[in-house]
Amino acid sequence: MLSQEELVRYDRQIMIRGIGREGQERLKNANVFIAGAGGLGSPLSLYLAAAGVGHIKIADNDRVELSNLNRQILHWEEDIGKRKIDSAMDKLSRFNPDIKLEIIHDTINEENVSRMVDGFDAIADAMDNFPTRYVLNKAAVEKNIPFFHGAVSGLEGRAMTIIPGKTACLRCMYHGTSPAEKFPVIGVTPAIIASIQATEVIKYLVGMGDLLTDRLLIYDGMEMVFKEFKVRKNPECDHCGINK
Repeated sequence: MLSQEELVRYDRQIMIRGIGREGQERLKNANVFIAGAGGLGSPLSLYLAAAGVGHIKIADNDRVELSNLNRQILHWEEDIGKRKIDSAMDKLSRFNPDIKLEIIHDTINEENVSRMVDGFDAIADAMDNFPTRYVLNKAAVEKNIPFFHGAVSGLEGRAMTIIPGKTACLRCMYHGTSPAEKFPVIGVTPAIIASIQATEVIKYLVGMGDLLTDRLLIYDGMEMVFKEFKVRKNPECDHCGINK
């Protein structure tokens, strides 16, 4: 049940056809796991908190550095040296004190990922490397939890939504790994991609619109164009294939 304060706070989005009070209550009762509190995780968590997602859990193992501040908007100069999850908790709890926030200071891996995401309605990918994304993708497929992929580099970004058992997964599309190296990025790029991810999460939780499934959306900020590529489910995929 929405309180009177919540009805006022979310008034403008309750007006949207497809959300209404029922949709807002679904958001309030939802549990979303966000992998990462950096460039993508900052705007992603802010917009999900702003929308009234009732329970947000964030996992990250890094500390705030000066070089993060061009894009990681949850973290400010006063936070340098702090754990990112603590900085995120501080900002998000003040931003929307009515939601439940949970933080984990740990590196996501094959041993702990199942415990981290268990019981959640959605997993949002705000990582900066493919090995961890594959770990998350596999866990999402095995636990039948929708997975919302996002990635950025420079002025380019990409996003895709995965519904286990129904759509192509991340592993269907990518097979190799990218080297762990420093890559260029400007803050507006993760802001755009994270906003797309947040939109997809909200749509899924509420049950409205068409999701970005079996489609890879690519944003090119240099040319200011969006391109879309069809992605086919791979029956031989080692994460979601018929032999799994």
